[in-house]
Amino acid sequence: MWPTKDKTELLGPLRKIELYEMGWNLKDGLRECLVAAAPYGGPIALLKGHYRRSPSARPQLEIYSSSGLPLASFPWKSGVVKQLGWTVSDDLLCVQEDGTVLVYDLWGGFKRHFSMGNEVSQSQVLETKIFHSPYGTGVAILTGALRFTLATNIDDIKLRRLPEVPGLQEAPSCWAVLTQDRQSKVLVANGSQLFILDNTACTPVTPPGLSPQASSIVHMCVSFSYKYLALLTDSGHVWMGTSNLKEKLSEVDTKIKTPPKQMAWCRRPKSQQPSAVVMWDGLLIVVGECKETIQYHLDDDSVLVPELDGVRIISGTHHELLQEVPGACEEIFKIASMAPGALLLEAHKEYEAASFGKCFLSNFPPEQFVSMCRDLRVLNAVRDYTVGIPLTHTQFKQMTVQVLIDRLVYRKLYPLAIEVCRYLKTPEYQGVSRVLKHWACYKVQQKEESDEVIAKAVSVKLADAAGISYSEIATKAYESGRTELAIKLLEFEPRSGEQVPLLLKMKKSPLALSKAIESGDTDLVYTVVMYLKNELNRGDFFMMLRNQPVALSLYKQFCKHQEQDTLKDLFNQDDDHEELGNFYVKASYKDQRLEARVALLQSAVDEYYKAKNDFSAKTTEDEMRLLRFQRKLEEEKDEQLVGFSLQDTMTTLLSVGLHKHAEQLYKDFRVPDKRFWWLKLKALAEKEDWEELEKFGKTKKSPIGYLPFVEVCIKHHNKYEAKKYVSKVTPEQKVKAHLAVGDMEGAAEAAIERRNESEISTVLSRCSATTDHLLMERLNRAKATAVKK
Repeated sequence: MWPTKDKTELLGPLRKIELYEMGWNLKDGLRECLVAAAPYGGPIALLKGHYRRSPSARPQLEIYSSSGLPLASFPWKSGVVKQLGWTVSDDLLCVQEDGTVLVYDLWGGFKRHFSMGNEVSQSQVLETKIFHSPYGTGVAILTGALRFTLATNIDDIKLRRLPEVPGLQEAPSCWAVLTQDRQSKVLVANGSQLFILDNTACTPVTPPGLSPQASSIVHMCVSFSYKYLALLTDSGHVWMGTSNLKEKLSEVDTKIKTPPKQMAWCRRPKSQQPSAVVMWDGLLIVVGECKETIQYHLDDDSVLVPELDGVRIISGTHHELLQEVPGACEEIFKIASMAPGALLLEAHKEYEAASFGKCFLSNFPPEQFVSMCRDLRVLNAVRDYTVGIPLTHTQFKQMTVQVLIDRLVYRKLYPLAIEVCRYLKTPEYQGVSRVLKHWACYKVQQKEESDEVIAKAVSVKLADAAGISYSEIATKAYESGRTELAIKLLEFEPRSGEQVPLLLKMKKSPLALSKAIESGDTDLVYTVVMYLKNELNRGDFFMMLRNQPVALSLYKQFCKHQEQDTLKDLFNQDDDHEELGNFYVKASYKDQRLEARVALLQSAVDEYYKAKNDFSAKTTEDEMRLLRFQRKLEEEKDEQLVGFSLQDTMTTLLSVGLHKHAEQLYKDFRVPDKRFWWLKLKALAEKEDWEELEKFGKTKKSPIGYLPFVEVCIKHHNKYEAKKYVSKVTPEQKVKAHLAVGDMEGAAEAAIERRNESEISTVLSRCSATTDHLLMERLNRAKATAVKK
């Protein structure tokens, strides 16, 4: 993974490894440059001549890979920049003096900007720090009013103004951002005093065991994990301890009392040895647990970049990694080591048997060896000079494969990203398909090739890829001003629900409606129809619906419940007289005024005749006649009738004794005899007008028979009246009639006379063994005779 042996230099318990000879050509090195390098082997940003204020000599912003290959360069035309920094997703932040933060991508493309608030804008930025928290990338600012403003996540800006530091009359000697318990705080040094600022309070703190010789803390740094803190005092002592200031790890005298340029932690995860790197002009000092220091001279202006497991040192010519020597490496390479790793290395040198030897180990599963080999090959590939991502294995495991693939994609290294996915056997939807989708989104933004060529290239490349949404790619094409290409790409999208929203956005309404109808999803069709209704004028909207019968039908269904007037307009436009007639009839029932109701029904009659629907027209005319009849009776008899059905009207009239009027309706509307007799029978029984009922039964032969007369009398508990009609019942219903009035003898006589076995059995089932003994014997004999026949 690392360069050859002669490029690794041991500095006591540390090693300094040359990563790259930088590919950039900086005339003055890093002198007079604002420099920001992203962690995890990320890109490097330089702002040359940031102090320049003249329009004729603007600062130059340049972005490079970690190997020094140029990625972007452009003159800076905005305000004075106080600080550069990188987000967790490798976007560049440029914090200006007025508190505006400009965000650029890796290629120098402007993405957005945001402000750190009016107070910062008015009092200007004195100092700023860009930090990473559990919530994302944050920005902390010290204003000219000596107040701190904090934003813990630039993607969800929530500005916090921290409490005032007591006694602070000028800029603090140093300060840093801490992240503790998922909360970002600021540690401030004012002379020899230390304060922690959180949302609500400014709390004085004292580092345990700090050298009494110190009168001021001149520099501080927090470890990559925010767990440890290093303080440099004006007496030259470096105090190292936990960031909660509860435990001291060590204190070392550097014997240098001038303030340093930079200070950073150099500690591997889970290491027991604290170490920090302090840099002055031309000198690097490593301090650790012992009292001795390691000094290293620097030839050029350099920048320290803290990492998870070490410190990167970037100069105008070289890029190096300083880190603690891992215990495994120490065991392998120390003189006369007999550790298993050392013996295996010797075997590899002599017999090239390192891989072969694992076959003879029965208790060593090969998966770990294979996995490590794969990881190392991937790390060597991304560390290549042309890629420029110098990750250690520790950083790679912390970063995860997904993030590495994202970074390769962000750098447009699509072939390498695909090879890494395949080599590490990443699931397709997380790996190759995701990379291809990003490639396609990039491809459709290229202006050099025609729509047909790009659409074909995308479809061929993505043909076998699983889980790719062409609508996302089409959206990117549309945003790049290539509408026709977006439409071509949407043809490959199998899900109509994904096609339609973009087509609407592109103002391709007819196509969107066709796709929605093809999908068979009524909700989707309704969505498009409602969108068109709001976007088009009424005439164009109706015309479009006429060409799409399915959409028109669904819209009519909607209008029936929501927009009745619109429904009428649709029927008028289509000359649909049948539906117009139905519309007027329904409308008439909603109007309480008789004149208006009759007018609506007359309109319905006219439409039905136009539709040549004589039946509906006649029925509607009958309804109008009934309404007029009801109104006339209401006025004459003061009886509420308007709005009743024909049957309910006759029932009401019969119940109040207006028999002649009921019979008039019966004749005028040609009510069937059976229906009228049933209505009158029930009405008279309800009223218990038995005399009128008897007269009614004698007027003429009943079209419904006389059993209903018996049953309705029994229903109203009048057996006496019921018996009057038993004799009139037909022979087939005699048994039932006698049983209804409780005449067992009569029922038996009728059943025996008809010699009907079923009727005899019915009468037997109703007899009592104690009271009807003789009758039962007679019935049984009759039943036996009936069975024989």
